Amino acid sequence: MASKKTTLLLHILFFLSMLSEILITKANTTNSTDADLNQGWGCIEGERKALLEFKHGLIDPSGHLSSWFGVDCCEWTGVDCNNKTGNVVKVDLRNGLLGGEISDSLLDLKHLNYLDLSFNDFKGIQIPDFLGSFERLRYLHLSFAAFGGMIPPHLGNLSHLRYLDHHGNYYYNSQYLDLGGVNLSKATTNWMQAVNILPSLLELHLSNCELNDFPHYSDPNLFVNLTSLQVIDLSRNNFNTNLPGWLFNINTLRDLYLISAAIRDPIPHVKLQSLRNLVTLDMSYNEIANEGTIELVNGLSICCNNSLEELHLGSNGLSGELLDSLGNFNNLRSLDLSYNSFDGPFPIAIQHLTNLESLYLSGNSLSGPIPMGIGNMLRMKRLDLSFNLMNGTIPKSIGQLRELTALILDGNSWEGVVSEIHFNNLTKLESLSLHLLLKKQPFRFHVRPEWIPPFSLKYIDISNCDVSPMFPSWLRTQKRLRNIILKNVGISDTIPEWLWKLDIVSLDLSKNQLYGKLPNSLYFSSTAFLVDLSFNRLVGRLPCSFNVTWLFLGNNLLSGPIPSNIGDSSSLEVLHVSGNLLNGSIPASIDKIKYLSVIDLSNNQLSGKIPKKWNNLNQLYAIDLSKNKLSGGIPSWMCSISSLSHLILGENNLTGELSSCLQNCTELYSLDLGNNRFSGEIPEWIGERMPSLRQLRLRGNMLIGGIPVQLCHLSHLHILDLAVNNLSGSIPQCLGDLIALTSMTLLHTEFKEYRSYDSYSDHMELVVKGQDMVFESILPIVNLIDLSSNNLWGEIPQEITNLSTLGTLNLSRNQLIGKIPQKIGAMQGLETLDLSCNHLSGPIPMSMASITSLSHLNLSHNLLSGPIPTTNQFSTFNDPSIYEANLGLCGLPLSANCTPPNNQNHKNDQDDKQDDEDGQYMTWFFISMAMGFLVGFWAICGSLALNKSWRHTYFLFFDETGDRLLVFIIVNMARLKRKIERIGVHG
Repeated sequence: MASKKTTLLLHILFFLSMLSEILITKANTTNSTDADLNQGWGCIEGERKALLEFKHGLIDPSGHLSSWFGVDCCEWTGVDCNNKTGNVVKVDLRNGLLGGEISDSLLDLKHLNYLDLSFNDFKGIQIPDFLGSFERLRYLHLSFAAFGGMIPPHLGNLSHLRYLDHHGNYYYNSQYLDLGGVNLSKATTNWMQAVNILPSLLELHLSNCELNDFPHYSDPNLFVNLTSLQVIDLSRNNFNTNLPGWLFNINTLRDLYLISAAIRDPIPHVKLQSLRNLVTLDMSYNEIANEGTIELVNGLSICCNNSLEELHLGSNGLSGELLDSLGNFNNLRSLDLSYNSFDGPFPIAIQHLTNLESLYLSGNSLSGPIPMGIGNMLRMKRLDLSFNLMNGTIPKSIGQLRELTALILDGNSWEGVVSEIHFNNLTKLESLSLHLLLKKQPFRFHVRPEWIPPFSLKYIDISNCDVSPMFPSWLRTQKRLRNIILKNVGISDTIPEWLWKLDIVSLDLSKNQLYGKLPNSLYFSSTAFLVDLSFNRLVGRLPCSFNVTWLFLGNNLLSGPIPSNIGDSSSLEVLHVSGNLLNGSIPASIDKIKYLSVIDLSNNQLSGKIPKKWNNLNQLYAIDLSKNKLSGGIPSWMCSISSLSHLILGENNLTGELSSCLQNCTELYSLDLGNNRFSGEIPEWIGERMPSLRQLRLRGNMLIGGIPVQLCHLSHLHILDLAVNNLSGSIPQCLGDLIALTSMTLLHTEFKEYRSYDSYSDHMELVVKGQDMVFESILPIVNLIDLSSNNLWGEIPQEITNLSTLGTLNLSRNQLIGKIPQKIGAMQGLETLDLSCNHLSGPIPMSMASITSLSHLNLSHNLLSGPIPTTNQFSTFNDPSIYEANLGLCGLPLSANCTPPNNQNHKNDQDDKQDDEDGQYMTWFFISMAMGFLVGFWAICGSLALNKSWRHTYFLFFDETGDRLLVFIIVNMARLKRKIERIGVHG
């Protein structure tokens, strides 16, 4: 029976890819219960030959099988025999670095009950089918052995198998099944049927198995036979459904994990009495509705109030005030309701959970102060109230939490002072985080310079508040400190020497007023991941060497050349030194930093050419050399980096045509070559070979020719800046098809400023509302087309009004003619519109007044006429210069009045009425004339066509008349000629 059950389970897994993982070491201690190991008998000759043949097929680079020679195979490494029969019962070749092929000669080991091939390298070969023929095999370990292909269904024949491990801890017996990480997407609902035939199963682990179906049965007692199940882990699947009722009827269930399993509302109306033994419920990262969750929590608070110890419902979109029933869980040790939308004050009910050790309420909308009663939760170890709307002072009673190891209060609006009193009893504190989002509210971290804290921190983050002008000397007492973040805290001091001797992982002292010089070498006891000293007043030269992975030294006063040996800093991945006074050329040795992904040398005084050979930088993600004095062209190596997404070279003296090799940069996200001296035409391949391009800035060059229609193919393009060139031709109609400018883009700013270290932050200088503005964090939602200061002609295409989310449209200083598109009012996202210095005519479209977001308008120096709209935004445009040099315009704010005197209005009304009457008369006149012509034409021509004699007489008449006329002309011409001759003779 066991064989049939196992076979069914493994047949379901037949099409699944095999992943290797850690061996279950527990199995090593149980084999001796089956048979004592051989102490004196030699092994059986047939089995010895089988092992030698097995060895012959293996590759053994480490000599792991060097002892496999001689007569007694029971003495060989990894081989154990039964001491009574001499049969080989165990082959353990774990961690032998073996490879090659697995010979079927192992089948001669008829008594083998233990086979371990884990932690080897079989280079993707498939698990041999014959392994399913070992009738006595109880333990089979194949983890991390680099097997590939499919799991053979023949393993289902191993009826005595207690452990099967082919991916870390993915093994099963009658009590434990763990296939986490194995692709079960083809199993559909059969996986539940397979599990259901194992009634003695205690633990079921199917996390991250790509399951899509969560079976629902109308009669759970009929289908679900898991009477012993204690642990269910179905996390990280994609069920996309609500929970089945049978899940809540397993009365032995202790731990239920459904993390990020795409569980939707509602939670079914079920009797929760069966869950009276539930200890852990983790349903984080799902989409559970409020109503179902309230019912679930209220129900559990009644039936599981003494058993439940961990309740995790974070990231579910829950809202409303926190439930009072949470206070009924007497033994709750961990409560996670983070990243929902709960509001209201800190709940009093939670203060009654005296056994609580971990409380996570971050990422909600809780308001008000921390209650004084927080000090009664004496077992609290981790308290996270970050990113709420809490305010007020931090109570001193928080210092009574003697077990506290982590205090995280970031992203709120605290006031007052935090002093030594708050920490005097926190002897176990390891992590302290008071990172305010903005430095607006009056909040101060104040301790004496000579203070010696009772704790030993590993992590500290105090940012955007006032600490002290002096560098906090008490940090020197924190010997275990690995992470220091003191950002924007008003320190105006030098960096102490002892700081460089700490074993630092991350150090952020940015946005202070630190001064002085950096040491010649930034070397820590072990490689630091991040050092950020940007936005200070540091002077001197760049350090010659450093063992830092991410280094931010931008926006200081560092000067001199970049060290020529900078390439020796092999650990470097991100280098930001923008906004300094660095000069000289860019060192060629940077090519040695093979793991470099971001290099930002912008806004310095670097000169010379971009190095020609940086061929080893294959992982570059962003290159920013803008705002320097670089010359020459774009070197070809830049085009061979497939990973490059940001190429920022604007504001230099670069020349030549846009290199064709750039078309190899197919993953470019942002291309900025503005304000250089590039010439030639805009290549068509920009629109053909750069499908991911979002930002294209080529302004301020000497480009000629037309705007390629291929640019319209860039579906992600939301910034197109081609201004100040010599472009000609018409504006492509297909610009109205730019998809990114017809849909809304959301800016994901959730807690972005908090402890966020982007390897490279997008930024771009654009002309918006008539001013040069640098956009950084909001750049992804800036939508702009700037074609100004070129020689474009023709009309503004009507299709451009399709760009409903375009924010800035600048077509000024061209040769455009025609009218402003009537449907321009459809561009509801417009904030800036500049059509000045063209030859546009006609009225200002009334639909333009419906663009309520319009805040900057310039229509000056055109041929526009008619009244200026006065509604909505136009009532705020009081500057007459935006309409000047349009002689036909009238109305405010211009002095030209569109309203004539009253008597003139009456006369004009009469004239208009007379014109209307005259127009009607003329209409009937032309209709009558057309009808008369038709009647007369067909009266004559129709009769001639029908009557032959009339037709002959008619045309004979015209022939005779023609002859007479011809004779008349000839006779008179002859008389005139003679007369002229006589006059000539007498003359």
